[in-house]
This record gives sequence, C-alpha cells and structure tokens, in this order.
Amino acid sequence: MQLTPADPTSKAFRDRIDAEMAAFLAGVSRRLEPVSPSLTMLTEVAGDLLAGGKRLRPAFAYWGFVAAAGTDRVPNALWRAITAIELLHVGVLVHDDVLDDADTRRGRPAAHRQFEQWHRGQQGLGDAAEFGRAMAVLLGDQLLVWSGELADDAGLDATAWRACRGYWHAARSEVNAGQVLDLYAQYGVGSRAGAEEVAAKVLEEKTSRYTVQRPVQFGAAAGGGSDAVLAGLGRYGLALGRAFQLRDDLLGVFADQAQTGKPAAGDLREGKRTVLLARVLAAVDAADRGALGSMLGRPDLTDAQIDRARAIIAGSGAVAEIEQAISADHARALAALDEIDITGPGRTALVELARQCVQRAS
Repeated sequence: MQLTPADPTSKAFRDRIDAEMAAFLAGVSRRLEPVSPSLTMLTEVAGDLLAGGKRLRPAFAYWGFVAAAGTDRVPNALWRAITAIELLHVGVLVHDDVLDDADTRRGRPAAHRQFEQWHRGQQGLGDAAEFGRAMAVLLGDQLLVWSGELADDAGLDATAWRACRGYWHAARSEVNAGQVLDLYAQYGVGSRAGAEEVAAKVLEEKTSRYTVQRPVQFGAAAGGGSDAVLAGLGRYGLALGRAFQLRDDLLGVFADQAQTGKPAAGDLREGKRTVLLARVLAAVDAADRGALGSMLGRPDLTDAQIDRARAIIAGSGAVAEIEQAISADHARALAALDEIDITGPGRTALVELARQCVQRAS
C-alpha cells in the first residue's frame, strides 16, 4: 500500500486499520460463539464503537516507523501492531465513558448505554442502567486484553518487538495512572499541589504520553530508530500531546455536539479539572468563581447555565493564554523534529499530524 505522507490519516490509512480491526474481532467472535452466542454482543458493541475516529494513535506509530526505517520497509506485521493501539484506545474510552456517565461517543450511544438498551430489549432482570455499566466495564477490560493479544501476536520480528514493547507497556500503564489522577482531581483527594499543577500532570500522563509520545516512539523503535531519534521523538510527542489536550480542553467547553460527537460543554457537565478551568478559577473574582464552581459536575446544566459558564471562561483571559500555550507547544514539537535525523516522508507526515492535532474542531 502506497500512502502519502502529506495526508498521514488518509482514507486508505483508516480503511486498512478498520480492516485489521474487523478481521481481529471476527476471529474473537468465532472463539466466543461456541461458548455462548450471546457473548458476541461484546464484539458487536466493540465494532460499533470502533467505527469512525481519527486513528491518530496508530498514525503516529506508523509514521514513527517510517521516520526511522523508510516507506519501503513497512511490514504487514506493523499494521497489526498499530491496530492494537487503537483497540487499547477504545477500551480506555469505554471505561472513561462509564466514569463520566457519558451518553455518547463518536456520535453513537456510549457502550454502557448500548448494553442498557439491550437489557431492556431482552426484558432482563434488575436495573438496566446498572447492568449497562457493569457490562461496559467488562467490555473495556476485554478490549485491553484483546489489544495485548493482538500486539503480542502481530508478528513483528523478535528484534523489533524487543525494541518497541517497552513503549507499548508504558502507554498502557501511563494512561491508567492519568485516569486515576484525573479522578483524584475531580473529587478533590490525593495530591495537595495547586489545581493547575495537578491538571498539567493529568494532561501529561492521560493524554500527552499516551496519544502521541508513546505511539510515535513505539513505531520508531520497531523501525530501528536510534537512541537520539527516540529521544527527539519523545520531546516531539510530549510537547504535541500537551497541545492536543489543551485544544481538547477548549473544545470540551465551547464545541457543540455536532462537532465532537459528545455532549456540548461536556467538561463542564463532568466537572473536569482541566488546565483551562484551573486558570479560569484562579483568575476570576469570587462571584464568578462561585457561579462557575456551582455548575461544574452538573449533568443537568441548562443552555442558559452553559452560556453563563462560557461567558465567565471567555471573559477570564484564560482562553487566550491557552491558545498561546498551544502555539508554543506546537512550535516546540516541530523544533524537536528539526533536531533529529529522520526520513523525509516521516518528517512530512509528523509535521502534518502536528498541524492536525492543534488545528481541529473535534
């Protein structure tokens, strides 16, 4: 398959990832069905949630490989390995939606909502919502297990797997650590550091490393990247991952559901303690701080309340500061690429992926 570095998440790229995921889930379904036909509900919901998505994480891994090894050395096994990253991601999202009690994901009902509806259709016993949450936790667990299976069995040669597996394990551990820290921040327990310091650490562990840094290092390591290349891509990934999440922080307040596939002002409804909100709460007066604080974590926010919260945030000056931080981290990421010796196609693709991370509406 010939891919264009200037379009690193092209339809052809996404279609190949989709085909790998479909083939893997079909194999899982064949294993589950003899145990009980109803177990295939797991793969049906997983397949629905896997549809769509930007495929950024496997793209960073693929083009990280190309950056180190070149386009003429991409083995088929790499496709399976980077598809495992997407399976991991969807498992994380399923758990995240349970924690946030989110209704939708990628414009579709969240996993726990799908299982809840299935329970009602089956006229099941007990509470449908409780069943839906429990099933979603189990599906998220299965996706994490399946992702590990796919990575292990992808077929990368032994040298490549030894080189990249540390980044695979790091991504899985770090994202969960970030999720725990996020929950601590939301409930006001754990670290007594300042609100923005805590939010920045959540951002780094839950998103920056997991979304960009570890995937791009995973791919580059599989491609034989040198220590200098891996370190440089680490700097690129950490800076760009911060910029990616800061853009998400703005979208989580100001984007509408049609843009993101998630409820409007989702970060406000869920009470997310983001860098943006930490800066706003530190900047506004007591009245606005109290008004905004009373709206955080309220899933029943009215349109008028959302408008009020957005006005407080927009008037605080924090939005402009976050935009400046995004620009600065984008520049740091590109500077890190300039410092390392990588292939031309890999450089082109990683520069374009950086642009996509910061200039987006969803």
